[in-house]
Amino acid sequence: MNFIRSIIAMLQFCTVLPLGKPSDYDLFAKRTYLLPVAGYVVGGIAALAVLYMPSVPVTAAVALFLVLILSGCNHFDGLLDLGDGMMAHGSREKRIAALTDRQTGAGAVAAGTLVLILSFSGLLSVASIPVAILVSEVLAKMAMSFIITTGTPFKEGMYAYMHGFVKPWFPAVSLLLCLPLFLLPVSPSAITVAFIAALATSLLMYVNAHRLFGGVNGDVVGATNEVTRAVVIIVLSFVL
Repeated sequence: MNFIRSIIAMLQFCTVLPLGKPSDYDLFAKRTYLLPVAGYVVGGIAALAVLYMPSVPVTAAVALFLVLILSGCNHFDGLLDLGDGMMAHGSREKRIAALTDRQTGAGAVAAGTLVLILSFSGLLSVASIPVAILVSEVLAKMAMSFIITTGTPFKEGMYAYMHGFVKPWFPAVSLLLCLPLFLLPVSPSAITVAFIAALATSLLMYVNAHRLFGGVNGDVVGATNEVTRAVVIIVLSFVL
């Protein structure tokens, strides 16, 4: 029963789906390895919604619109904050201040725009937009699970609290939850390359966050979702 409640709690945290009374946040925090399930839900809804759309540009735009709206733009907000933090000049403290404040600067606009452009252009080039949006969303959630487990919190907050529950084996379970992607009617080699791209992106985000900010916070975790989705879509545009 707790397992099902954890999935509901995770979906309430990661999506805007109407799932009844808010669940205990700890139920999700204790099982962040379940994040790929949210990828299947969000990516699956988006994929089904655009499955029979005849126009490729409209299909790509609607698919991106749906994954952003279904997540409440929560992770996208993290990407914007990360953009500001990366663009800030000066000491680590100044970068952290730019990352965590509530203002939106040029770095945020640049980060959000570039990731959306890359995602949209990649979807225009893939053989199947529904497959690409599903695969990229699931693997983006796997990347989030990886960085939640491995990152070092640089300040107290939601991420630090969540990180306190993680176990070393969480990423392995997240990866296993992504294996059903190999059942999709596409080349297994394409899915394998997408897996490698997602893992590499998670590692890059980890290294970048620790170099610039001394660790990870919730904004970095959310940004990892958005950047990984874009990278996987771009990779699939070459191999799918």
